[in-house]
Amino acid sequence: MSTMKSADGTTIAFDAIGEGRPLIMIDGATAHRAVNPSNAEVAKLLSDEFRTYAYDRRGRGESTDAKPYAIQREIEDLAALIEDAGEPVILFGWSSGGLLALDAAAAGLPVTALALFEPPVVTDDGRPPLPADYVERLEASVEAGRPGEAVELFMTAAANMPAEFVEMVRGTPIWTGVEEIAATIAYDGRIMGTTMSGNPLPAERWAAVDVPVLVIHGDATPPYLQAGAEAVAELLPTARLLPVTGENHNVEPPVLAPVLRSFAQEL
Repeated sequence: MSTMKSADGTTIAFDAIGEGRPLIMIDGATAHRAVNPSNAEVAKLLSDEFRTYAYDRRGRGESTDAKPYAIQREIEDLAALIEDAGEPVILFGWSSGGLLALDAAAAGLPVTALALFEPPVVTDDGRPPLPADYVERLEASVEAGRPGEAVELFMTAAANMPAEFVEMVRGTPIWTGVEEIAATIAYDGRIMGTTMSGNPLPAERWAAVDVPVLVIHGDATPPYLQAGAEAVAELLPTARLLPVTGENHNVEPPVLAPVLRSFAQEL
């Protein structure tokens, strides 16, 4: 493991695996290196051609945090990783991490391309929209010392999990692990903004993105996630859509790695 300091002094923990073109993997909500080994597995599969960064987003795993939160702070975290890479990078984002990748590119970070896996987007009535007060409720629960309420809200309102599944995992090590980083769930809520409101995506938010974008979804994933990926691909002039056969919201590293390799070779 290595660490670096972001612009505000936050320590960002990361692993860099392999040699070659730099690729940064950005986790979605609640994930980090200790609970999501997929990034490291993808990195090993690409190590002959890429230097892949798997890092803990602020407030998770072995990275520290600083208040108040702002999306700009996470963009600065990526800027610090890019500085370590020493050249422009490819950004890959899981779920809401894909929206952060778009924000980073729109902010002008030195990025050569983006690959996004099933960004959390709801632009129709395919599923209930995220509550308008989602972030406020998350933050209020954490501030009141009730992180479990925030976890339950995330699982039911954002991840669209059935209430009976939530009850089944309550109190398990998975639940406890998410409770420990419950404060960061609101970070991804702020990154999503209105993307899960059921309304059209804000065209101006990523208007500055002018690099190639690959929007990926599994063809076995829930229909609303497929529709969300399609909406992002349609919004961005430089994007194309890639359905992956047999995969769902948790694509396997041996499937994802060659997709990323092929995309990079096209640049």
